[in-house]
Amino acid sequence: MSIRFAILTVSDRSWRGERLDLSGPALEKVILDKGWEIKEKAILPDQKDQIQEKLLEWSDLSGVDIIITTGGTGFSPRDVTPEATLAVIDRHAVGLAEAMRFQSMKITPHAMLSRAVCGIRGSTLIINLPGSPKAAVENLQIVMPVLPHAVQLLQNDPSAEASH
Repeated sequence: MSIRFAILTVSDRSWRGERLDLSGPALEKVILDKGWEIKEKAILPDQKDQIQEKLLEWSDLSGVDIIITTGGTGFSPRDVTPEATLAVIDRHAVGLAEAMRFQSMKITPHAMLSRAVCGIRGSTLIINLPGSPKAAVENLQIVMPVLPHAVQLLQNDPSAEASH
């Protein structure tokens, strides 16, 4: 099954060109290695309204199945990715965020500081990932096994029930 992704890097410094975005390309490699597709990519500053606009555009107009964000999920006052995500989702997908935090805590206690959220807007799944390339890839790999089935369910695919 081919899954269509969008990757949104949220970083003031990367957006200003002061630091290279390493997380977006690292996530892109994992997705492409799996045989999935990248339809959209962008880098935005830590601005809630701009993040919301991009999430709305991609989920409502671009035909992507999954939007992954990287960055802006910590405790810094500028970390607003979860708030932007919460403002646009119709339904929460708490199991994904719980699984990422649970498995990540086996690697580092800092995983407890993640405020990442996951949710659904229409038929698009939105997943917040950490900003560190290593942590972003680790967290994506935690949820990857369930993503094809999640997309089948969101697309109301009759064959989704066959895998139960």
